[in-house]
Amino acid sequence: MQATINDLDFNFARQLAAKENPVTDEQLLTNYRETGDREAFAQLVYRYERELYNFLRRYLGSNEMAEDAFQATFLQVHLKCDQFQADRRFRPWLYTIATNQAIDARRRNKRHRMVSLEANAEHDVFDESGRMADILESSERDPMDDCVDAERRELVRHTLDQLPESMYSVLHLVYFQGMKYREAAEVLDLPVGTVKSRIHAAITRLGEVWKMNQVE
Repeated sequence: MQATINDLDFNFARQLAAKENPVTDEQLLTNYRETGDREAFAQLVYRYERELYNFLRRYLGSNEMAEDAFQATFLQVHLKCDQFQADRRFRPWLYTIATNQAIDARRRNKRHRMVSLEANAEHDVFDESGRMADILESSERDPMDDCVDAERRELVRHTLDQLPESMYSVLHLVYFQGMKYREAAEVLDLPVGTVKSRIHAAITRLGEVWKMNQVE
């Protein structure tokens, strides 16, 4: 439905007020928990809608699965808001819930996920695979050649799918989502050293498979 001028004016005014008097994510969640204010909850969804959905789409390789996981994530935020600790930050807590939802979705759809990845090859997975190819090989080829090489993209997608979930989740948080080691450690409730070792193990595993299956 097309927004009216009044709607646009209202949204602009609200955004301007938010900039002048910013409310933190933690305050919004606390407000929702204590008062049931739906606007506070809607603001949280709005703030993370694009970022979290893109993360889930990359993680799951499927638009439909990402939408389901996104809805399930915020349902859990609603159900577990009483468990949110005052000294925690909202974003890592949200990503903990989202990552668990994504892991569950991958397990439920293990037999069908490769079909979903193929269907989304023209979206974000394309770009991610191209960047991953740069890590996995040392070559003097033009990077654009690798981006358009469908066989290599397919190999990267297949290789990523073979990773254990413990490596897969760390790789997506740190490499694809751009989190720092300590942030990923907080999301996954792991020591920073464990995150680093899993990243190293994941890259090593990917490199081994890449070399074994690389198409000359």
